[in-house]
Amino acid sequence: MRAWFNRLRRRLVRALAFRSVFGERSQGRWLPNTRISPSACLEHEERLVLHDHVYVGPFVFIEASGGVTLHEGVQVTSHVSIVTHSSHRSMRLLGREYVRWAGERPGWIGGAVEIGAYSFVGPHALIEAGTRLGRGTLVCAGSVVRGDHPEFAVLEGRPARVVGDTRRADARLIERHPELRALRAQWAGPDEPA
Repeated sequence: MRAWFNRLRRRLVRALAFRSVFGERSQGRWLPNTRISPSACLEHEERLVLHDHVYVGPFVFIEASGGVTLHEGVQVTSHVSIVTHSSHRSMRLLGREYVRWAGERPGWIGGAVEIGAYSFVGPHALIEAGTRLGRGTLVCAGSVVRGDHPEFAVLEGRPARVVGDTRRADARLIERHPELRALRAQWAGPDEPA
């Protein structure tokens, strides 16, 4: 019922204003600072776990049948896809028998996706099944990400690889704005060397 109501609410907002509104529910919790664009497509929303201060931008596709968790402060920008399974290998192998196959399908890839707190996923990125991103990660635009990646990683490429550490950019900003050190430490912990 909740998923149906949220879809209806997003469609109504899209028709009237086409802008995100604050406030979502996830797993029975009210998240007053979470926003999902009315044009986002969420499949298996009951398996999508959101924390507060999450932003899901326009034209994002989240297929959550295998479970997707977006921790506090995650930003998923525009035209991003997050998927928890890939069936194309199975379909090529099984052909017409794909829909009738009993048991595990050969070539099937599946797994939950988890994106750590205050991570940023750039436009046109793809997050594949079984991916785990540590907190503070930055996924560059157009990257294809799979597997486990450490905290504070800057990921870029197809397939994505670690090309930097977000703590370096944060350190430069904290140097210019030392009054923000305590706010960042609330989620990231004390300053750590990059």
